[in-house]
Amino acid sequence: MLTIVAFVVALGVLIAVHEYGHYRVAVACGVKVLRFSVGFGKTLWSWQPKGSPTEFVIGAFPVGGYVKMLDEREAPVPAQERHMAFNNQPLVKRAAIVAAGPMVNLLLAVVLYSVVNWSGVQQASAVLASPVPGSIAEAAGLVGGELVLRAGLDTDKPAPVLSFDDLRWMLAKGALQKQDVRLVLAAGSGSATRDVLLHLGQTATHDVDAQLFRRIGIVGPLTRAVIGEVMPGGAAAAAGLREGDLVLKLGQARIVDGQQLRDAIRGSAQDGHAISQLWTVERSERQFELDVKPQLVREAGQTVAKIGAYVGAPPELITVRYGPIDGLWNGVVHTWEVSALSLRMIGNMVIGEASLKNLNGPLTIADYAGKSASQGLTQYLLFLALISVSLGVLNLLPLPVLDGGHLMYYLWEAVTGKSVTDAWMERLQRGGVAVLLLMMSIALYNDLARILG
Repeated sequence: MLTIVAFVVALGVLIAVHEYGHYRVAVACGVKVLRFSVGFGKTLWSWQPKGSPTEFVIGAFPVGGYVKMLDEREAPVPAQERHMAFNNQPLVKRAAIVAAGPMVNLLLAVVLYSVVNWSGVQQASAVLASPVPGSIAEAAGLVGGELVLRAGLDTDKPAPVLSFDDLRWMLAKGALQKQDVRLVLAAGSGSATRDVLLHLGQTATHDVDAQLFRRIGIVGPLTRAVIGEVMPGGAAAAAGLREGDLVLKLGQARIVDGQQLRDAIRGSAQDGHAISQLWTVERSERQFELDVKPQLVREAGQTVAKIGAYVGAPPELITVRYGPIDGLWNGVVHTWEVSALSLRMIGNMVIGEASLKNLNGPLTIADYAGKSASQGLTQYLLFLALISVSLGVLNLLPLPVLDGGHLMYYLWEAVTGKSVTDAWMERLQRGGVAVLLLMMSIALYNDLARILG
């Protein structure tokens, strides 16, 4: 139920904001607006303010919306109202009205990011876990436990890193833009710094997913290799492990963090058998060794080794909060960067350098809406900001059925002095509908593949 409510609220808010942008600028330009609708289909609620020509409507299906303006191309217009018809407005006004919807979506994202920046958000500290074996991070000399102070694309000056989320964003940018990323690290608080260059320029990047970050080698922040709740009758209980034990070594291999320990446990299954491991454990400031033999279980069609205990403590959390000016500026910059990265991803998909699996449909968006809402208001606002950016960018694409398509017509009109003919308009509209339906079909297929896979 939370997923459905969060999804409907998100759609309603973002669509209403988008259409309000069109409506507000149309009214400011002197155009008569006949109807403002959020949703399609059967009218659930309608209201027309006294003295206003506009009917406000909520439709049964909240998958879109529209602003219906007075227009001679759609119906006859009385002579005394022709000056208020959309089609009779100067080119600059028509372009402003069309561009207002997606631009207001981008403005909403700036506001939402700024609100989160001002209120503060709990994020994991940018302390690195042990790198994935054979990864770019391991080849660069990272071992785990380093604190990332600054990061940046190799061509830019490294910027301060406030949290692991900042670092992850920089890594994604570097991989998608095929640029190396420079990290400024400290081994601990107050220690000397050193520079490390992660060679991401040659990384084959088709999906921005967990596998990308495994190739880079930085999957998550440092989590202490602490044993949590121990299940009765499991391998951990049989070996004498207790809740709160800190694991230092497996055999001769030093254990840096919880993820490394979990990988080592899972990797102890060989040829259908679990391999016994000698663990060096610290308990109450005393070190000793335990012989631990994991148990084999079936999981997602595979045989994996487990010990019957929670492994790894939560990462260290910090509160990231900005002042009034810095918070607003960060909101503007982040909206710009997400927009640019979205356009780059779309371009890469068009030329085949990124997988079409990156297209998300309504089912995935609904799932993210529910998960973010369950994590609190801050995470839900961040989700709304991201979807608002996506909606703004999508509508600016030069597809004839979208706002960007109409802007493309107006650009042609500005350059040639002639509007697009009705015949060409019809052809382009058909092509745009076909492309949009194809994109929606791929996105829905991806949704079903994620759910059923």
